[in-house]
Amino acid sequence: MLRSVALLGCLWGPAAQCVQAHEFWLTPIASPQAVGTTVNLRLEVGEFFTGEAAGFSIPTTRALRHYRAGQPAQELRPFLPAEAPEAEVALALDTPGTHLLAYDSTPQYITLEANTFHAYLHDEGLDFVKTQREQAGTANSPARERYRRHIKTLIEVGPNPQAVQALDPTYAVHAGQRLELTPARNPLALAPGDALPITILFDNQPLAGALVKAWHKHNGQLVMIRATTSAQGEVTFNLPYAGDWMVSVVHMTPAVDGDEEGVDWDSFWGNLTFHVPSRSLQK
Repeated sequence: MLRSVALLGCLWGPAAQCVQAHEFWLTPIASPQAVGTTVNLRLEVGEFFTGEAAGFSIPTTRALRHYRAGQPAQELRPFLPAEAPEAEVALALDTPGTHLLAYDSTPQYITLEANTFHAYLHDEGLDFVKTQREQAGTANSPARERYRRHIKTLIEVGPNPQAVQALDPTYAVHAGQRLELTPARNPLALAPGDALPITILFDNQPLAGALVKAWHKHNGQLVMIRATTSAQGEVTFNLPYAGDWMVSVVHMTPAVDGDEEGVDWDSFWGNLTFHVPSRSLQK
């Protein structure tokens, strides 16, 4: 069950410029948490793994699902605020094991000038979109974009031995997101320096050649690791530090209903957050 906490940050809506073309994530929650603990889920929007509250609400949420081993997925969207967004929602962690939260947004819209759009494409490894615009003779025109967020976070509950964590299948649940990041190992069972393989799927197919970024703050300094997916949509990161991590990827396609909707491009922003415990906590 969820309960709301007052909004203290940036509102997410059509007029909220602060959220557009920025990373969007569920704040990582330190693991492990004790059984029976209540944690606050928080959506953040920003850059360089520094953000402010985006807020939860039914109008901006397509789905918010809670997965636990041995139980059916619970849809939490009906418990969100019906109108004004709330900064955080409280979630009771009443069962041991790995918990997965998967959030899908409703579509939002933005129009960017050509130079701004092309710079953002380059930053996200989407230069092929600029090439398509050049081939179509629209490279100097503003870009009308419709964007969606597909994000996940993982939480470990209970003093589970590392070997048991690794066997809990919840971390690898396919939530049916259009752009989905699925780890091949449980990130919550890793030690600093371990390898984390991740598969990126778009419309349930491997996404090849995508730029994927892993983000971390170490002693106040940003650490960002870049990698590109293989033909199988796979990428592997060696995560050198304990603490909060975010993995992100962006994909873009021409809008098939662009004339009706007044858009040229659909972008999809995938994200996965988790907390790697220190070695001492895993012994």
